Amino acid sequence: MSTPHNQAMPGEIAKTVLMPGDPLRAKYIAEHYLEDAVCFNEVRGMLGYTGTYRGVRVSVMGSGMGMPSMGIYSHELYQHYGVEQILRIGSAGGISLRLRLGDVLVSMGASTDSSFARQFCLPGDFAPLADYELLSHTVEKAKELGFSVQVGNTLSSDAFYQDNPNTTALWSKMGVLAVEMETAALYCNAARFGKRAVALFTVSDHLLTGEELPPKVRQEGFDQMIRLALEAAVTFAPQEGDHGENV
Repeated sequence: MSTPHNQAMPGEIAKTVLMPGDPLRAKYIAEHYLEDAVCFNEVRGMLGYTGTYRGVRVSVMGSGMGMPSMGIYSHELYQHYGVEQILRIGSAGGISLRLRLGDVLVSMGASTDSSFARQFCLPGDFAPLADYELLSHTVEKAKELGFSVQVGNTLSSDAFYQDNPNTTALWSKMGVLAVEMETAALYCNAARFGKRAVALFTVSDHLLTGEELPPKVRQEGFDQMIRLALEAAVTFAPQEGDHGENV
């Protein structure tokens, strides 16, 4: 049955879902990469589509901005729709001089300033991590495609506009590579439900240097990230009859 945020019926969403933050980017991916894509959700404008890529059934759906939004949609996909793996694809702001504009980054772990994980009532601080097998497969697929990727710790922040001007430098000092706003919630939910998740980003701007990609170059960089996510997803895709363990 549908949820308050998703009108899809059982079976309309694939076991593998790509999740950009922007629902219009989900529409772009469905129209430019998937075959026979059908829209399964329009509730609150959070567009979702299911089609095939190289003969494998794949869905793509927006997550919205911020951890509360990602928390809702990823929870429902894992728990109510039987999704087995989610690949987040989005933009990130570089906070390490290791990164250049346009680089593709794979998030190994998601540091955060959010209290999202407190709901699990753990007696300490949870470290939200990508699924190792899916992450490793994604990195190996990048090598096969001839794409250069960076792998490391990222920051999922609740604040886009930081009042403390020292925040970026403090996280950078700890080796964090880039900042975005959703991945920690995704990784927490994947861990909670025993599912897989990995996040990929295109570095669209750099908070230390003030540089940012122009629109045309940004689009081309996003296309490389999207292709990598799709190739990794369909070559590591669970069978449609498979079911993860919900606990």
